[in-house]
Amino acid sequence: MSNHPVVFEEHGTAGGKKIGVARLNQPKSLNALTLEMIRMLKPQLERWQEDKNIAAVWLEGVGEKAFCAGGDVVFLYESMINKHRLNDGISFFTEEYELDYLIHRYRKPLIVWGNGFVMGGGLGLMAGASHRVATEASRVAMPEITIGLYPDVGVSWFLSRMPGRTGLFIGLTGIHLNAKDARFVGLADRCIQHSLRDTVMEAITSDNSLASDPGACIDAHLRDAEDRSQSVMAPSVIREEYDTIDSLTDATSLSVIHKQITGYKGESKPLQKAASTLAAGSPTSAALVWRQYQECRYNSLLEVFEKERKLSLRCLEKGEMAEGVRALLIDKDKQPRWRYASIEDLEPSWINNFYE
Repeated sequence: MSNHPVVFEEHGTAGGKKIGVARLNQPKSLNALTLEMIRMLKPQLERWQEDKNIAAVWLEGVGEKAFCAGGDVVFLYESMINKHRLNDGISFFTEEYELDYLIHRYRKPLIVWGNGFVMGGGLGLMAGASHRVATEASRVAMPEITIGLYPDVGVSWFLSRMPGRTGLFIGLTGIHLNAKDARFVGLADRCIQHSLRDTVMEAITSDNSLASDPGACIDAHLRDAEDRSQSVMAPSVIREEYDTIDSLTDATSLSVIHKQITGYKGESKPLQKAASTLAAGSPTSAALVWRQYQECRYNSLLEVFEKERKLSLRCLEKGEMAEGVRALLIDKDKQPRWRYASIEDLEPSWINNFYE
């Protein structure tokens, strides 16, 4: 395997066309998305989009543990604590969102094989693809509440469009979603056993119809693989706990919702963990999630990306994210000193300033 952080290949098919394959190739860091990787992916995806010989694109991660476990937040941390490097963080968010928006608007079928961890920036790569595959090992999450950020990479657009108020719960708690969870809330299209990956690729490349109707060809083979994968898929926790989640998020103020979730006394282990994550998370992040959830339901996808870009640049400046990353990944003391100790302590002017 090449040492390049992203590996590109073109595979011939029975119909004479090709499939472009891009692999995130940093398995030791769980394929965390770096600025270099972003700058490799975007121009290559653009070239394949214009190449008439490319019928479809396949995006995956090297290794069994992760498609992409998030963005390179250590790089962002360094840009926050070294003011002369602030432009690095600005470039990262700006170019990452441009790449994500390209994927949402991609004019050819784009398959993302989301095996293992799909978090943060990894979900940004997966969410907008035309064919999003989750496996029995998938763990999909937006855990930004733990680092003083908020669910970005276009996810602000998705949260308010998920069933009921499940999106609000997912954004506030960073709960890990399995394959069927991801499909239920609209972040995946197919739940397929990971061991069928090569079989699926071979079936697609051997099908003459890929050249004439690539979308339908891919749909058919993914559907067939999904039918064969049902026995290994865990049931959707979000679907099973839908009524409980709806009740926990049933209020018109963030402070009440926060108390209801963190006061959860039920027996569901995933919901217990979600409640404890919110309890330990950044009150500022919770307030940003709440505001994004309220406002972005009325925005177009492009408007959401532009709003997120401005908001994320403010997060680089304000210090909450730097403290969250320090506690989790730099000093690893897991004792973040958030600016405000609780939701009740938050000053409205502090949150408003993120949007100015």
